[in-house]
This record gives sequence, C-alpha cells and structure tokens, in this order.
Amino acid sequence: MTGRAAPSGPPGDELKTCCADAYSSDAVALLLGDSYHPGGTALTRHLADVLGLAEGSRVLDVASGRGTTALLLAGTYRVHVDGVDYAPANTALAQDAARAAGLAGRAAFTTGDSEQLPYPDAVFDAAVCECALCTFPDKARAAAEFARVLKPGGRLGLTDVTADPARLPAELTGLAARIACVADARPLDEYAAILAGAGLRTVRTERHDQAMVRMLDQIEARLQLLRMTAAGRLTEAGVDLDAAPAVLAAARAAVTAGTLGYALLIAEKPESCSPG
Repeated sequence: MTGRAAPSGPPGDELKTCCADAYSSDAVALLLGDSYHPGGTALTRHLADVLGLAEGSRVLDVASGRGTTALLLAGTYRVHVDGVDYAPANTALAQDAARAAGLAGRAAFTTGDSEQLPYPDAVFDAAVCECALCTFPDKARAAAEFARVLKPGGRLGLTDVTADPARLPAELTGLAARIACVADARPLDEYAAILAGAGLRTVRTERHDQAMVRMLDQIEARLQLLRMTAAGRLTEAGVDLDAAPAVLAAARAAVTAGTLGYALLIAEKPESCSPG
C-alpha cells in the first residue's frame, strides 16, 4: 500500500458499522437494485467468465450482501460459494434466498470481517469482491486476507470504483460518499499495488466506466420515484434527499472528467507465494 494517508473519517469499526447498516437497509436496496454495484449481474457473469471458474471449485464472495453474486455463481457455474458479510441482516437474508433457490447445498453465508476472514489458510480456488474494497478502512489488510485464504494458483476477481482522490469534488468526499463507495476509492494502479503488497499479481484489468454512468442514471430515476412513494424510508436509511441531486451530478461530472470510474481486476496468487 502506498504511504498516502487515509482520508479523514470515523474509526474503522465505526465506518464498517455505518456501511453495514446502510447496505442492509431495505430502502437502500430499493434505490440500488439487486446487485448493489455498477454493471449488475451482467458484469458479475463476465467477471466469473474471465476468472475461469471450474465446476465444483470453492469460491469466496467477500462482502456478499444479500447473496446475489454468490447465488448466481452457485447456480450458473455450479461452484461451491462461501459468502461473508459484515451485516448479520444481510447474512440472514442471503441464507433465506439460498434455501428458496434450492442452493443451500452450494452456497453458505457467514457474518464476518473482510479484514479478519473467518476461514483457514489456502482453502479457496477463487475469490470475488464487487464494489467493496473501496469501502474497507484497511485495504492492505483485506488484501493480505484475500491472499491468505486463496490456494496457491488461486485467483481473485475484483470489480470496484476507481477514483483520483486529489481531484474529487467536495460532494464526493464526506462520510456518505465513503459509504457510497466513492470517497476512499483509489486509482486502478493503486489497487494493483495494494494487492501486490499481499503477494497477488495482477494479470488482467479492464475499464467499465460506462457501467458507473448507467448506475447513476438508474439511481436518479429510482430516487425520483422513491421521493414520491418512500421518502420516509430513505431518510431513515440516511439518504439525504436534498443533497442527493448534487452528489449524483458531481459523480456524473467526475466520470466524464476521468476522475471517477469503474474497473475489473484479476489477480493471481503464485504457486509459491510470499507477501512483499
């Protein structure tokens, strides 16, 4: 990880709790849709394809939320997926969804911390983490945990918000922006450097900035509808309805300027891996 100081904000555990509370809210689910990340399930399928998931392999989904990605992988790619999420409410919803889909035998969910994964060393053939590393307070520690639980030769697939923090406008630098995966996002090459520090070698990167634009458009449309039908629920979930239009406009302008975007990254744990 680079020596740049982390952006100011609440302590790590408090930030994790804020994120967990926000992303387990039904109102936020209405605002973001099923996948909670740019590109939706189409980009998740692409990520799985480039990872080359083999039937029967064991896959970890970090920050698994309500289980959308894990259940897609278990059902479509016939892999065994362990999902871990910081929010107990999400874990319970994901477990219920797995049972309802008849996938409880191939998808299991646990409440846990991405910076202290509750799994033994070298047990996963692959790991995925979508639109979440940018929210983790200690990214280097999370990367080290990814590397620890992967088998030698295992691969990590990320999709995440990218940003040039020095150029982000004020609307995209507060606590709400951190929870919304923007304020502590990093440039793509910095994510690769963080992973390299944990012994994970980046083997592929792709830009998917237009997925960010499409998601901003979707959020804006849903926000207009929810203002009329569920404004109280949004306010209870911490969505500032007055500030939201300016934040969305600032985010769209930042994507156009190349300050903000979305990317895919594949990294591999060498057959013989020693961090550093």
